[in-house]
Amino acid sequence: MSVTDSTSGLSINDILANSSVKSNATKDGLGSVAGAATGGQTLGKDAFLQLLVTQLKNQNPLDPQDNSAFVAQLAQFSSLEGITTLNSTVSSIAGNYSSSQALQASSLVGRSVIVQTNNIQVDDPTKAVTGSVNLTSSIAGGTVTIADKDGKTVRTIDLGTRAVGSSSFTWDGKDSSGNPVPVGAYTIKASTPIDGKATDLAVYLPATVNSVTLSQTGGELMLNLAGLGPVALSKVQTIGI
Repeated sequence: MSVTDSTSGLSINDILANSSVKSNATKDGLGSVAGAATGGQTLGKDAFLQLLVTQLKNQNPLDPQDNSAFVAQLAQFSSLEGITTLNSTVSSIAGNYSSSQALQASSLVGRSVIVQTNNIQVDDPTKAVTGSVNLTSSIAGGTVTIADKDGKTVRTIDLGTRAVGSSSFTWDGKDSSGNPVPVGAYTIKASTPIDGKATDLAVYLPATVNSVTLSQTGGELMLNLAGLGPVALSKVQTIGI
């Protein structure tokens, strides 16, 4: 009496064919077959388990799968399940982050923020504008120059002696003759002589948040400021009323 091995040489494609799972990819081994078995989609834990069970059902009874290989496949299944759970958790966190951004955005509209810029929109000349300059060293003198949209200087403010750090200045919205300036866009620049050469200083000015743009890809929140355009939230120094 002889026993004929009818399963010897059984390939993974034959196994998938017996389980009604078809494949047209063999050059990449089990990974390609798994991709074909799931219709080109990401291999999920259900499809992985189906492949594992099919493999066990169609293994050679005279030469069963090695225990170490079986344990390795179980470990792969466990890892796959963990990754699937992790992806679901990350997606949930991303959704919560988007909701948090939306709430944050709604609370910023209409508020005043301080950003580094040389441009300012004057809508009410009767209201004073308070800005600041960032000094990396003490200065014995300096000036703040306000110019209109045509580049014509309308007012010059003397900074005088200032210590290191953030130093504020105030423009009352009037020109050098004491008259309120027209409504419009203005440029404010500050400079101080260093080693006999005029050096520009970083100027921080207030601006009103008109609207907020939410990133669709998880990027940074963008504030659309009056007279300035879009500015990243990370560039904002202070958020006021």
